Amino acid sequence: MLRTLIVDDEPLARERLRRMLGRERDVEVVAECRNAREAARSIRRLQPDLVLLDVQMPGADGFEVLTSMAPARPPALVFVTAYDEYAVRAFAVRALDYLLKPVTRSRLHEAVERARARAASRGAQGLHSRIGELLDQIGAQGGRPDRLVLKEGERIGLLPTEVVDWVAAEGNYVRIHHEGQSHLLRETMRGLEAKLDPRRFVRLHRETLVNLERVKEIQPLFKGQYGVVLHDGTRLTLSRRYRRRLERRLGARF
Repeated sequence: MLRTLIVDDEPLARERLRRMLGRERDVEVVAECRNAREAARSIRRLQPDLVLLDVQMPGADGFEVLTSMAPARPPALVFVTAYDEYAVRAFAVRALDYLLKPVTRSRLHEAVERARARAASRGAQGLHSRIGELLDQIGAQGGRPDRLVLKEGERIGLLPTEVVDWVAAEGNYVRIHHEGQSHLLRETMRGLEAKLDPRRFVRLHRETLVNLERVKEIQPLFKGQYGVVLHDGTRLTLSRRYRRRLERRLGARF
């Protein structure tokens, strides 16, 4: 039996989750909480297996619940929120899943299935230990993230920045290219460049950013421009405007 705690300051949201969980086998809702303080107290007292935790609540957010609860057996966490910008931080503390509101029954079922699978594969202790070992990482996400959050429908994916080959601007979006695949991300090129490690990524053009580890060779073209060939055969253009920046990064003049 998965003993589950629902934490959300909105009564209708709690009711919706409780109703959907009622259709799941072996799930028992042991309590509902309206804020972070109630949640921390209930987690310590009830020792639930699974917590469905809203991020934004009055007084303190869902992440602060983790720092204050200190239970003997930290529960598995599923964050539930209307905002996708917390995804990197949620997965940094090893959340079991990250659900966007309005939560559908299919996505909630997937999260519950993950909790069941974890319990079956690792045993009860494995289910409880996942969050506790990384509580000290909460709030330590300062600096540049090592993953990009990719939202596709109801799913939130995390892509390690190190596997990115190159990036192209597409209006108010950027297209992330990696291993023959591509994903659209709602972000400006300038904003994304500021988030990425400058030791690894460099602008080649106003609309192009490349992972230097993917560059195979640089070929002269015309009028101060150069062609940049990646290991997978992709050809990009280095504009005159960004040439000096690349030269400084590589410590060589073209």
